[in-house]
Amino acid sequence: MNHPDFTQLRRLIDDAITFNDLKQAKKLALEGLIMAQEMEALGEQMFFRAQLEIIDDHFEEAIRYLDKAIKYNSLDGAAFNDRALCMIELGIIDGVLKYFDKGIEVEPDYETIYHNKGWFLNKLGQHQEALDLFNKALELEPNRAVTYENIGNAYENLGRIDAAIVAYNKALSLIDPSFEDIIKQIKGRIERLS
Repeated sequence: MNHPDFTQLRRLIDDAITFNDLKQAKKLALEGLIMAQEMEALGEQMFFRAQLEIIDDHFEEAIRYLDKAIKYNSLDGAAFNDRALCMIELGIIDGVLKYFDKGIEVEPDYETIYHNKGWFLNKLGQHQEALDLFNKALELEPNRAVTYENIGNAYENLGRIDAAIVAYNKALSLIDPSFEDIIKQIKGRIERLS
């Protein structure tokens, strides 16, 4: 993932998927695939093919492409991250942390993997560990709205309501105004807690 255009496309796809703009995510993934084909970058081709499968909820097929992406570029933290997420979608929990950890090992400056591992641990009830990972993600990308939203959820799970409200408000201050459904959802959480 050394080419800056690929890095930027990957971030944009991640944001589009996170905020459920699947039409935009698909457009960007196709753009990445075409660029990877033109550059004959096999690992990137496999990564962008996997994104298209993820967008269409074809997680087993996405895993096959991600495994190929990893084969061509064993330092692709995003491929390890997305493989772990696909496993979660398929209900395969054993081994998920191994893929997150391997992704962190090979690409320690990739903020999304800390966020996603934190999200997973929060779902498993390991809220304090999740907060540690969310904070690491924010060290790398301080203005990530979705991380603040998940921090709010972790604090809420820990019964720390005031801290949850602060985190949710921070998420609202950073979120793109076009994501009206997400804004409404966060405001509803704040109202419920207040």
